Amino acid sequence: MATQLQMLKTQFLEYLEIEKGRGVKTVENYDRYLTRYLAFSKISSPTKLSEQSVREFRLNLNRAGIKLKTQNYYLIALRAFLKFLRRRGIESLNPERIELAKVGARDLDLITADELNRLMRAPTGGSVQALRDRAILELLFSTGLRVSELCNLNRDIDLTRDEFSVRGKGEKVRVVFLSPAAKQAIKEYEKKRADIDDALFVQMARNSAGADSLRMTPRSVERLVKQYAIKAGITRKVTPHVIRHSFATDLLENGADLRSVQALLGHANIATTQVYTHITDKHLREVHKKFHGQRRK
Repeated sequence: MATQLQMLKTQFLEYLEIEKGRGVKTVENYDRYLTRYLAFSKISSPTKLSEQSVREFRLNLNRAGIKLKTQNYYLIALRAFLKFLRRRGIESLNPERIELAKVGARDLDLITADELNRLMRAPTGGSVQALRDRAILELLFSTGLRVSELCNLNRDIDLTRDEFSVRGKGEKVRVVFLSPAAKQAIKEYEKKRADIDDALFVQMARNSAGADSLRMTPRSVERLVKQYAIKAGITRKVTPHVIRHSFATDLLENGADLRSVQALLGHANIATTQVYTHITDKHLREVHKKFHGQRRK
C-alpha cells in the first residue's frame, strides 16, 4: 500500500476512535475492510480510487462467497473513509457513488413466551453456579444488554435502585432497568458468593464450590444460554442476542414506542431498531380491527 494512503488510513482510524467515539472492535473491523480493498486495488493515491476499482472489488468479494450483508460492511467502511477524505479537502471518489447491495429483510430469531419462561426456570438448585446462571438470564431479559455489556459489569450495581448505567458501543452510556425478578436473582447470587472479585459474573472454579477470579466471557455466556435452552426443551438456536430480541419484542407488544426501545437497546440509529417493525405493524392491525368502522355497524 502506498505510504500516502497508509498515512491517511491511519488518520481516519484515529478519527473514528477519538472524534467519533467508535469502539476498539469497530475500528479494528474498519481497518480490516479498508486494508483488504487497498491491497486488492493496488491504488497509489486517493485520486486513483474509482467506481471501476470498487466494482471489481465487489466482484472479488462475491466470487469469494462472501454474503451480501458482509460485502456491505466493506462498502460502508470505504464510504466513511471517502467522506473523511472529502472533509480534509482531498480529491477522491464521491462517496455517494458507492451503492450498497440490496439485501432481504432481516429475519429475527425469536422464541415464544412459553419457551422464554421455560428458559428462565432452567437453572435449578441453590449452588452458586445455579444462582449465577439464573441471575444472568434474568438480567439479560430485564435490561436487553448485549452479552459484551453484561460481561463487563462489576459488582458495584446499586440494588436499592431499579436502574443503573451501562457503557455500550462507541463508549455511549445509557440507562437500563432492573425487574424485581432480576434484582432478587442478583441478590441471591451475591449472597452466596465467597470471593472478592470485582466482576459481577465470574466463571466457576472446577474443583471448588467458590468462584474463580475469571470474569465470564461472551463465549462462556453463549454456551451457558445454549445449555439451558437444551435443558428447557427448546429445539431452535437460543443465544444471548435472542434474549435481547425477546426484551425488545416484549416491550413493543405491550405498547412501547420504537424510539423508546431504540434508547433502551442503545441503538445509535433508529433504522437498526426498525427490524422490529413487524411487531408494531401487528399492533397497528389490531388497533385498526378494534376501532375502525364502528359507526357502520
